[in-house]
Amino acid sequence: MGSLIANPAPGAPVPPILPPVDGFLMLDKVKFAESFAGDVTPEKAEFMGNSQVPWGLDALNGAVSTPAWKTKPSWYLVVTDDKMIPPPAQKFMSQRAGSTVKEVGGSHAIYVSNPQAVADIIKDAATKSSKASAQTS
Repeated sequence: MGSLIANPAPGAPVPPILPPVDGFLMLDKVKFAESFAGDVTPEKAEFMGNSQVPWGLDALNGAVSTPAWKTKPSWYLVVTDDKMIPPPAQKFMSQRAGSTVKEVGGSHAIYVSNPQAVADIIKDAATKSSKASAQTS
C-alpha cells in the first residue's frame, strides 16, 4: 500500500490519510465521503467516516513475502470511480496477478454502495475455484 501511495500516477487522487497518531492512521473525516464513499448516501458516508477504526502503520508499510496470486487464481473487481486506489493502478495490479476482472462503477466503498457486485464476483470465484478443485481431484 505504501508503495502505491509513494508513486502515484500523474493526476491520481491522493488519499486523505492523516499523519500517524500513536502509530495509527485514519482518513480525514472531512474528506472521507468524497475520497472513500462518493456513491454512498451522505448520512451513511458521514457515519462511516465517524466510525472508522484506526489502522496501524504496518498495514501501510507491510510487505508481502509470497503473494498468493503468484500460485493461485485470483479475481479482481475494478471500481471505476475509486479515489483511494485509482482505476489504472487497479488494472495494473489485476493484470499483473492474471486476475479474472470484472469492472463496475462505484467508489472504494463498493461493498456498501453495490454489495451485489461484490457478491457476484465472490460467487464467480467460488464457483470456478470449486470446479477447478474437482477437476484436479
